[in-house]
Amino acid sequence: MNPAITLWHSIIENPLFRDVPYKVETTRAGAILMSPASNWHGSAQSQIAFSLRSGRAGGEIITECSILTAEGVKVADVAWASDDFMNTHGYSTPYSIAPEICVEIVSPGNSTYEIETKVNLYLAKGATEVWVVDQEGVVTFFDHGGVRTESSLVADVKISKRRTT
Repeated sequence: MNPAITLWHSIIENPLFRDVPYKVETTRAGAILMSPASNWHGSAQSQIAFSLRSGRAGGEIITECSILTAEGVKVADVAWASDDFMNTHGYSTPYSIAPEICVEIVSPGNSTYEIETKVNLYLAKGATEVWVVDQEGVVTFFDHGGVRTESSLVADVKISKRRTT
């Protein structure tokens, strides 16, 4: 079995990681990365999931979707996988191929380089689109041609502006 997959399974089966209030990912070298999530981050995940459910018939919406990439296991905050994808891959963990839509919600600790890297990794693993939600709630869409002004897969993606109070 792939060492990155073996490591990932050991992490998700380890009781020490069950209640960690962080998003857990790995690097190519096998290091474990943990990122704290804010309440706004959770709200943005829910809003994106609602937009996906409203805008796509069928398929599955997956929050915290693990994907094996060239740089370790990365976890898309939200993903949409078509019925065809789900029929082929089910709930294998981590996915060896990215679902059609992968969404990253930028946290204060994320660098531009880190987000750009994840966009490229998800596209390289087969995502049709990658969406990035910034700290103000602005969604930027990427596909294999670069930045798009809107999604080609979902009409009317909405997320409310982040409240600072």
